Amino acid sequence: MMTTRNLPPSTSKRIKMVSLVIVILILPIGVADRAQETSALTVTQNDGMDEDVQVDDDLDPEDLEVFQPTNQWQSLKPGQAVPAGSHVRLNLQTGEREAKLPDSIKETTGLNRNKVTAKDSHSFSAQELKEALKKLKEEAISSADEEAQAAVRSQYRPLEELKKDLEDLSAMMETDFQVMTRLVQQFNNSQASLEEKVTALLDLEYLVHQVDNAQDLISLGGLQLIINTLNSSEPILQEHAAFVLGSAVSSNPRVQVEAMEGGALQKLLLLLGTDQPLPVKKKALFALASLLRHFPFAQQHFLKLGGLQVLTALFRSRGSESLRVRVVTLLYDMIIEKELISQSGLDAVPDASHEERLRQYSQVALLPLLSEQGWCNLVPELLASPEHDMREKALRSILVIMTPCRDFYRQDSGLASFLTSIQEQYTALAESEREHGEDDGYFGELLALVESVLGKLR
Repeated sequence: MMTTRNLPPSTSKRIKMVSLVIVILILPIGVADRAQETSALTVTQNDGMDEDVQVDDDLDPEDLEVFQPTNQWQSLKPGQAVPAGSHVRLNLQTGEREAKLPDSIKETTGLNRNKVTAKDSHSFSAQELKEALKKLKEEAISSADEEAQAAVRSQYRPLEELKKDLEDLSAMMETDFQVMTRLVQQFNNSQASLEEKVTALLDLEYLVHQVDNAQDLISLGGLQLIINTLNSSEPILQEHAAFVLGSAVSSNPRVQVEAMEGGALQKLLLLLGTDQPLPVKKKALFALASLLRHFPFAQQHFLKLGGLQVLTALFRSRGSESLRVRVVTLLYDMIIEKELISQSGLDAVPDASHEERLRQYSQVALLPLLSEQGWCNLVPELLASPEHDMREKALRSILVIMTPCRDFYRQDSGLASFLTSIQEQYTALAESEREHGEDDGYFGELLALVESVLGKLR
């Protein structure tokens, strides 16, 4: 191999110069290749028609800056992309890479220069690419939203059409007042069948549970019509009329007053004091209890009209055993009402009418009449029932009538013996409740009632 050592100095110097020129000529190709590899922007041409642009979002935006060559050699920044076809060299004096346009392309200025460079290099800035991608995404989302909205609209009817249908429906709907008017007319129609009248009464009973509807029944003349039906010759009409009346007067003072003025109390007592089917008496007793509750004026007239004698006979009559606990419950409620208002008043804050209520309740002398009419002996009969609920009502009633009946109960050895036996029964049941974690169970409550009665008899 020939070396430069054996050559003359002039020849050796010429060889070195030729080598350097070759290196400089080869260098632009490698530099351009590396620039394209490290560039964040890659442009591929397909027959001059299609362009695929790939953007690496992870690179720094500064790395995406494309060098704009001119006809003069300019220094390249690190990582700066060089458009294809540019001349690149390494400045041996400064050590920097430099590039310029090929000699065949003349330098242009201003907007024309940017257009030429963009057209020849197919290069775009990072901001231009991001804005283009964002616009494409927004257009895609907008198109998808429009399609989704169109699909939803196709599944539902237009709002205006729905409004029209609702208006038509509202025009067809009846108010409660209109329904009650129609029912009263149907019931009062002489051509209506017995079944149609019963249906009208059932529908009225459902509506009059509301306070306003019950009061509207008065203005329609329906309340008096119902009261008069208590005298009907059809037991089924008497039964359902009493049911409607009881529901209408329940916790409704205005309707209670109207019913009293319409003669409802007398007609109910007549049903309870005469031979009537058991269903009729059940509904009549329900209506009587609703009429008397929290209405001392009606309670006074009940006693004056012999209502207690009617209940006494009902309690003792055969075939009415199922009504006994209801009768005792009604009497118990009347006694408790008077005691409560005498102690603290039924009203949370006494008003101007409180004294008048006290005066009216003071005239309801029920306890002495209970003792006179044998209720001291009748109430304990409920204790013989195996039903715990009936025993509870009996024990509570015995306690409230204890004052006029104490002497009678103390002389009744059978009552004390029976109370002792059920005390043992409820002691065992209450203990079983406590074992299961029920410290305040039902049988514990019954045991307390029994012990309270026994304590008052000692």
